[in-house]
Amino acid sequence: MAASASALSLDHLVWRGDRLATPALPGRTTGHPALDAALPGGGWPLAALSELLLPRNGVGELGLLLPLLASVPAGRWAACIAPPGLPYAPALAAAGVPLERLLIVQAESPAHARWAARQSLDSRSCEVVLLWLADADMGALRRLQLAAEESGTPLILLRPASAARQPSPAVLRLALSPCRGGIGIHILKRRGPQLAEPVRLELPWPGGGPRPDGGLEPCSAAPRAPQPSPVGKHALVRPLPARSAPPGLHAGAQ
Repeated sequence: MAASASALSLDHLVWRGDRLATPALPGRTTGHPALDAALPGGGWPLAALSELLLPRNGVGELGLLLPLLASVPAGRWAACIAPPGLPYAPALAAAGVPLERLLIVQAESPAHARWAARQSLDSRSCEVVLLWLADADMGALRRLQLAAEESGTPLILLRPASAARQPSPAVLRLALSPCRGGIGIHILKRRGPQLAEPVRLELPWPGGGPRPDGGLEPCSAAPRAPQPSPVGKHALVRPLPARSAPPGLHAGAQ
């Protein structure tokens, strides 16, 4: 009987593959209840590496992350490292993001971007670190994961969808796809059972006039191969201006 009681008391420490794991610390809410319900801990994992896999930039990734960026408290930072374009400050401010707590870091190369991410994590002053990263081997990803664990900070990598075929130490991997009115989120990796259907999120449309997504399928439909198309004006990241830069200033590396 005593052995049975002891086993029950340790049950919360064991993760079974047919249920969501219970992390030691609750996750940080994504601001989207439907997504929180599908994630172990009810949000973005703390002290861990997560990945967003994108068919192209501007499919809704910043719309997904806006609640996280808007929740940065006074005295803390949200670090955005090597974004592919210049964040559009008026749209971010209108969404409630405190611009004075947003740190934009450009990098000359992926190696410099990874170094900046580790420094941001080691500073213990960031509420979240976002890193746009196209290329990284397993060793580099493990170093980023360890830095996130040691700092207790969520680190979210934004990578091309092709990276889904590569192994990763990330505890959470989400593949995003654009759909009518928002985005579909396919959970590729989590500590829990696989989901048969993507999580559908309605995202606010900050632009004037009708949404430019009338030709897209509903998010509940099976995903199809992404079609190349320019990023619409609804994107919260606009391309860097095409002009000469002072010596030593480089566009953000992916």
